[in-house]
Amino acid sequence: MGKKRRRKNKIRAEFKKKHDSQVRKKDFTDHARGDVDDTSLVSGERVSGKGSLTRRRTIVGEMVGEQETGFQVLLDIDEEKCLSGRVLSVHGLKTKVSTAEGIFECATRGLLKNLATDLQHVVVAGDHVKIRPDLEQQGLIVRVEPRHSVISRTSRGRRQIIVSNVDQALIVCSAAEPNLKPGLIDRYLIATEQTAIRPVIVINKIDLIPRAELQPLIGVWSNIGYPVLMVSAATGVGLNRFRNMVIGKDSVVTGQSGVGKSSLLNAIDSNLNLRTSHVSQDSEKGRHTTTSAVLVPMVGGGHIVDTPGIRQFQLWDVAREELEGCFRDIRPYINACKFPNCSHRHETQCAVKNAVADGMIDLRRYESYCGMYEESDRGT
Repeated sequence: MGKKRRRKNKIRAEFKKKHDSQVRKKDFTDHARGDVDDTSLVSGERVSGKGSLTRRRTIVGEMVGEQETGFQVLLDIDEEKCLSGRVLSVHGLKTKVSTAEGIFECATRGLLKNLATDLQHVVVAGDHVKIRPDLEQQGLIVRVEPRHSVISRTSRGRRQIIVSNVDQALIVCSAAEPNLKPGLIDRYLIATEQTAIRPVIVINKIDLIPRAELQPLIGVWSNIGYPVLMVSAATGVGLNRFRNMVIGKDSVVTGQSGVGKSSLLNAIDSNLNLRTSHVSQDSEKGRHTTTSAVLVPMVGGGHIVDTPGIRQFQLWDVAREELEGCFRDIRPYINACKFPNCSHRHETQCAVKNAVADGMIDLRRYESYCGMYEESDRGT
């Protein structure tokens, strides 16, 4: 008796709408008889029965949670003909994937790119994928495996996943040149609160200003449970602790341009040889030396993802009602407010506002919350 074949699931999946279907044509016979009133026809009526239904197709796969994967379906493939790999970088239409048989330069399956999704890019650095190998170390990405963690932001109205499948996020800022931006760091912290990624705040260039100037800000973050590491890529201060923090883990290094992300990584692993540049003396803004997220293996184990500098970080899919729960210092006071739908901005008998007045919640952190709330209220 032959081997029983596994039954494949057929599901209806949403696809991107590429173009409008053909609209209904007027009946030429009725026109000849003069029986047609042109003003009575519905211009968008369709005779083919397609229209919005053309965005759904039957495919073989399984429905999965979109929050975890970025996709609504997990495509069925012939795994015997595929290799497992991890995405190192994405450059336009070409993606570098590391497998047990070497590094392949891959294109992405059209079916993946055409699935309806909020993603700006369907494949990102850090993804675990299945590829169908070809000759000369080339291949085709046929499936993206479920992601266990992501850092996302809003870009042009869509979800941009910066990196996936990492253990911790090293949020790098600089004490000076460019100046530290606490509000930007707060946004990164909120993004990590939504996923299983451990945030670590890394302050670089501490040799440029007295450390005492940073203590009030560091104290606020430390008191609510965020680890803060002070380092200097130029003098070597704190680099051993930084190195021990990344060895053996999958980490993403993120932050604004010019804070020294690539310089820090080069300082702890000279084999990386990442491009660096100086900060502009006129604008005090960094230049983009890292143009795309790149996953690289570290000497001693683990991987690091170096990402392009970001000057603005707009949160993705954080409803204003959920925002309060993403602030660790605001969260304990939420249930003590008089009104269950309290926004903590203008209401009376608000426990959060009272905690700010009493010094239990830092005023700058509260203002950061209000700024994000107003942004989400505008629907941006």
